[in-house]
Amino acid sequence: MLDVRRMQVLRAVVTSGSITAAAANLGFTPSAVSQQIAALERETGLPLLERIGRGVRPTAAGTLLTEHAGIICRRVAEAELALADLRAGRTGRIAIRYFATAGLALVPPALATLRREHPGVQVDLKLTDPEDPLPEVRQGRADVAIVVVPPGTDPASDGIRLVHLLDDPYRVVLPRGHRLQRKRVIDLADLAEEPWVGNEWPIGPCVRLVLDGCAAAGFTPSFVVESEDYATAQGFVAAGLGVSLIPRLGLGSPHPGVVVRRVTRPEPVRVIQAAVRASALDTPAMTCLLTALRSAASLAVS
Repeated sequence: MLDVRRMQVLRAVVTSGSITAAAANLGFTPSAVSQQIAALERETGLPLLERIGRGVRPTAAGTLLTEHAGIICRRVAEAELALADLRAGRTGRIAIRYFATAGLALVPPALATLRREHPGVQVDLKLTDPEDPLPEVRQGRADVAIVVVPPGTDPASDGIRLVHLLDDPYRVVLPRGHRLQRKRVIDLADLAEEPWVGNEWPIGPCVRLVLDGCAAAGFTPSFVVESEDYATAQGFVAAGLGVSLIPRLGLGSPHPGVVVRRVTRPEPVRVIQAAVRASALDTPAMTCLLTALRSAASLAVS
């Protein structure tokens, strides 16, 4: 295998016109340059230089290697520039995964900021179903995911770091005219005998938070209707089919046929976080994205 460094020395000799001039330009001794050329000739099995007066000129083999050394230099320079752009966040790719309600409130403004500040970064953006994009990051298919991590879960052992974005409390959605609508805050236990409208399928971490909250209040909710999203669930509630617990971020513009109230004892809260591959955490593009996500989260709860 040819030694690339020796090829660069040969190129310096050919472009300088002599071993002495090349040595001066490279900061080597003429003897060291001659040794490098001799070693390269042993590698190729061909003479690379011939003397002309006080200088040297390349043989056919020397000309060939000099041309390829120039190509290598250009490729190395291009690689260094590309790496510099990547380090500075001017180029690269970032894969983002999110669940629906986070996509509505957090991702669009954050993505707009990322595109404005790092226009050369390619974005791979996908909605995940069901609401648990964490495996995408764990398996290396995404750099960051907006997630609701169940209590007690620590993904750090999988090379993932969690960045807190916001706490999203649940609200009870009642049909207008419901017996409890005059109360500003409703004890969760007061809903024990109500028919319930589900709002997530298949079951994910958000449903488990609701079930755990009801269990803490001493009951298991009786689901009479299942839906796959919060908007449809509000429609079922408005029709008088039951009540539903929906996170504040998922309420959007509440259905005109429902009323929304706080719940207490307990108040279920889903903690929304950004799960980031540890190796991508400190890149300029990721830093920008996380800052923008936190800013969007602050606006969402204000």
